[in-house]
Amino acid sequence: MSRTILLLDIEKFSDRDDVEQTYLRRMLYDITDRVLDAAGIDEPRRRRDDRGDAVTEVIDANASVARLLRSLLTELPMHLKATNRMASSSAQIRLRTVLATGYVALDAHNVWVGSDLNHAYRLLDANVLREALRERSDDFVLCVSEQVHAGIVRHDHAGIPAADFHPVTVDSKNGPLPAWLHGPVPKGKAGAPAEAGAGTAGSGAGTADPRPAAAPGLPGAQFGGGLVAGDNHGISAGQITGDIHFGGNSSGNSGGRGERA
Repeated sequence: MSRTILLLDIEKFSDRDDVEQTYLRRMLYDITDRVLDAAGIDEPRRRRDDRGDAVTEVIDANASVARLLRSLLTELPMHLKATNRMASSSAQIRLRTVLATGYVALDAHNVWVGSDLNHAYRLLDANVLREALRERSDDFVLCVSEQVHAGIVRHDHAGIPAADFHPVTVDSKNGPLPAWLHGPVPKGKAGAPAEAGAGTAGSGAGTADPRPAAAPGLPGAQFGGGLVAGDNHGISAGQITGDIHFGGNSSGNSGGRGERA
């Protein structure tokens, strides 16, 4: 069945003692409840799974994903700031968060399972999220799945600025996993923006340059007697005809055709 998946994980949870961990878990659940309440998602429409230093919320597909995402971008930072303002340095909460959608099912042990859920967990554990949180002064980092971006973010709804999300690629056992990070992407880190050829459809990013690399030491090419030098992008004809010369030497293909890349 289709569900919305919300994952929240506390940074450096295992570094705290038992008393601090108990407090952090209580604050995490309180913040999560406030965010979901603000999104209009009451308890009958969601199910929580405890993962120790993290919480998983599997939410009814009829609940508004846009409203939930807007709440994550506004309510979550506000409640985190209020909580951390009153906490000691050892009890500060910093969160990695993932919002995804997909098909999940309850197994014989009443546990949610499914590949879309597994993908969401891989996004949560990705280096790009960990590095982004370490580099930021605020206490929160959010990543959304490709499905959430395509269905919600790219439409630039009020309170969900599409320009604030950037494409990233996460390695997984099933190959590269595209996603979208809210805020700046860490530079030079694993999971940085997809390189050429690995972009996401419709994103306009990561498109490979189909032109062959220029031969070293050749200043340009002549097509039909005209010089074409440097890095050129403006040839729009379907064919290039006439003599082709590189560095003043004729290719010897008079009247030959060069297919456009």
